[in-house]
Amino acid sequence: MSNKDMELNFEGVEKQPLGHFTEKAYLDYSMYVILDRALPALGDGLKPVQRRIIYAMSELGLSAASKHKKSARTVGDVIGKFHPHGDSACYEAMVHMAQDFSYRYPIVDGQGNWGSADDPKSFAAMRYTESRLTRYADTLLDELAHGTVDWGPNFDGSLDEPLMLPARLPNLLLNGTSGIAVGMATDIPPHNLREVGTACIHLLDDPEATTRALMKHVKGPDLPTGAEIISSRDDLVQFYETGNGSFRARATWEVEKDSGQIVVTQLPFQVSGNRVQEQIAQQIRDKKLPMVEDIRDESDHENPTRLVIQPRSNRVDVEQLMAHLFATTDLERSYRVNINVIALDGRPRVMGLKALLTEWLEFRRRTVRRRLEHRLEKVARRLHLLDGMLIAYLNLDEVIRIIRQEEEPKAVLIKRFKLSEEQAEYILETKLRQLARLEEMKIRDEQARLEAERKELEAILASKARLTKLIRSEIEADIKEYGDDRRTRIVERAAAQAIEETDLVVNEPVTVVLSTGGWVRAAKGHEIDPASLSYKTGDAFLGAARGRSTQLAVFIDSTGRAYSLPAHTLPSARGQGEPLSGKLNPPDGARFAGVAIGEPDDLWLLATDAGYGFTVKLKELHSRNRAGKAVINVPEGALVLPPVPVIGDKARVALVNSEGRLLVFPVADIPELARGKGNKLFGIPGKKAQSREEVLAAASVVGDGQSLRVWSGERQMTLTPVDLKSHVGERAQRGAVLPRGWRKVERIEAV
Repeated sequence: MSNKDMELNFEGVEKQPLGHFTEKAYLDYSMYVILDRALPALGDGLKPVQRRIIYAMSELGLSAASKHKKSARTVGDVIGKFHPHGDSACYEAMVHMAQDFSYRYPIVDGQGNWGSADDPKSFAAMRYTESRLTRYADTLLDELAHGTVDWGPNFDGSLDEPLMLPARLPNLLLNGTSGIAVGMATDIPPHNLREVGTACIHLLDDPEATTRALMKHVKGPDLPTGAEIISSRDDLVQFYETGNGSFRARATWEVEKDSGQIVVTQLPFQVSGNRVQEQIAQQIRDKKLPMVEDIRDESDHENPTRLVIQPRSNRVDVEQLMAHLFATTDLERSYRVNINVIALDGRPRVMGLKALLTEWLEFRRRTVRRRLEHRLEKVARRLHLLDGMLIAYLNLDEVIRIIRQEEEPKAVLIKRFKLSEEQAEYILETKLRQLARLEEMKIRDEQARLEAERKELEAILASKARLTKLIRSEIEADIKEYGDDRRTRIVERAAAQAIEETDLVVNEPVTVVLSTGGWVRAAKGHEIDPASLSYKTGDAFLGAARGRSTQLAVFIDSTGRAYSLPAHTLPSARGQGEPLSGKLNPPDGARFAGVAIGEPDDLWLLATDAGYGFTVKLKELHSRNRAGKAVINVPEGALVLPPVPVIGDKARVALVNSEGRLLVFPVADIPELARGKGNKLFGIPGKKAQSREEVLAAASVVGDGQSLRVWSGERQMTLTPVDLKSHVGERAQRGAVLPRGWRKVERIEAV
């Protein structure tokens, strides 16, 4: 920052532009979150809070061989000494390290309720649970006291804490991690210890090994919950080479021979059995899973995961059913991989498998070298002290005399026997019991042993090959001690495909019934009389359409908009149905005018009581939008007539107006449109049309050889094909008058 950007006022308060201050503050915050909160360190694979928890537990003596202690004790030490943040967040991090369904190799061994795979956050409060470290934690802590890592002051400078733990294995890959920082994130899946350890040994033997060569050992992620990884090898190679990518995991299942039940035995990582059960049950309730009768959870201590799916019959294609469930539930899910870590240079970096293992081996090499140098320094110091002790034993009487008679025995001993100050101090602190005759032999034995150890340490430190051999042998020992079999199988499979909704539905005849109040229901079969059904008080039958359960039912409203719903999703006709307004979003004030159902290419007649209309293919009326789509233009004040199916090439249109005039003419004279106002179908004089003194009352389509049934109040009559001849005319004419007493027609229907 330049001097112009910063100045001091008369009170000595620093002033700077807000832009500079906010930029610096945000950058500081970003770096803190990235380096000290969200991203793990490559060396020990831990975030600071995890490292502090593990170190605090080791300081409390909570090794795998000790008794458990209350978790609150550990959390108190962590936040009081090293991590001044919330106790609940600290405890949650501790719980995560104890959950065997979250960590492939748990670091904390807990007693009490530490959560479940169904609800990882259902753990008991820290005042109830007890904890200690696991045996695996020894790989992180054993070398801590051997000068292997750097130490730094804690938050208040009263204590020192390790800046890294001397991990003997690449814990970063073994347990994985996830975190969201500022502008970056990390997602590292867990892996198998044997595989990763063997890959490290391979890389020690052949530093030029390729990623594909290392993948002969590291087959893929190894998830704590087992299951299957179904991604192709190319997908796995991609994220192991670049550090970025994804993979898919799928639940494992089997069919019990006796009952025919499908039993899910392992779930993908971080998937809740309760959630899967809810997803399948919801599909059953929505009638989207007719081949499944029931789903239940029979998990217990002996079978941690046992989800039982009961097929409706033994004829159900189990493979197809499971493929559908994999595609529509969490039984199969995708995992993002982003191996973003804090490298040895202290900077975040996305790394592939080889780069990560190579850098971790460099960390391990430095750690082992520091451990050997620390041990060499201790051996050299001990040999130096033993040299002084041996001189004292060889001149024991003289040493005793000096100590008894001299006022400054230390200075005299140094001058008389050419000792160092440290040697003289050690001699003076020696207890009388150590002046026994056998002590000289012990000193010489210890000198010989330590001298041999020093030569060995110096030889290893001087030889890169011997240092590598030592690292190799230690990794092999840890593989033997802590390694286990792979839990997650890798089976390349194609991604699951959901069964088409129409294939899931039983294909059967249905009659869709619509009431004047906009209530809808679907009855099985075509024999039902819709008018005979019960309706709510003030409601009545409006229209019905006959089709199949696999088809879309189309509803037309008074504004000329069309809506569609799958017929199988409509409520049963056993009740009084449900309001369409709960499933669709028609405009305010709109009322439903009719219903249509059939094949997409079926032709239907749409008309308004103003005397205009057109034919349209049913597929043009289909809409996935709850708000529907505009289909027919409705003149001001006009009403939409119920849609009528057009059956056969020789079909004729029958139209009746409000004055009892019937006009019959060929359907072929009506244009086929996708939407619009249509052509004039019935001749209504202009003045009568404007005043709505005369309107089109009803419309129907009569097939070749069919009759026309006419309703007027409770009365009905049937006009045969011969009777209809007297009403035949051309489109847009006014037709012939019906017999006296049938001038107020309410409905007509072809029979």
